[in-house]
Amino acid sequence: MSTELILGGARSGKSGYALAQALAHDGPVFWLATAQAFDEEMQERIIRHKAERPAHWQTLEAPLQLAAALAQSQGYFCVIDCLTLWLSNWLCKDDLASWAQEKQAFITTAAAHRGTLLLVSNEVGFGIVPDNALARLFRDEAGRLHQDIARQATNVTLVVAGIPVPVKR
Repeated sequence: MSTELILGGARSGKSGYALAQALAHDGPVFWLATAQAFDEEMQERIIRHKAERPAHWQTLEAPLQLAAALAQSQGYFCVIDCLTLWLSNWLCKDDLASWAQEKQAFITTAAAHRGTLLLVSNEVGFGIVPDNALARLFRDEAGRLHQDIARQATNVTLVVAGIPVPVKR
């Protein structure tokens, strides 16, 4: 039983790092995907990502109700890709009260997970202060989410240029 928060910037290799760990695992793998295909380019990305994963892995799409999806993978090796897309989905719903409840439910469910749990997310706190309220809210909520998860995670890894750098062990 372990939880690893995997952070990195866009195209840092964080999803590839999580995928490699899942491929090295002998047992069943649950892949919880938070992306939604709102345009053709995103549809193509999702298709490419699905093709990278073995057909026998169980993939659940959970753009909003991530706590409930995670509960279905109890006791198994589970990868969630990615938390910042999940947050973005909630912010686009413009329902911060429900986001707060879902976030707490997710953190509680993650803490109780009885298996390996890999949580992939974008580190967005290294950039400049965004010029609009929504982008600032996104940055702030992502930072808070990462801190909450990092506190309970066994490991935290920052992936930079495809190289995993241990932050917490």
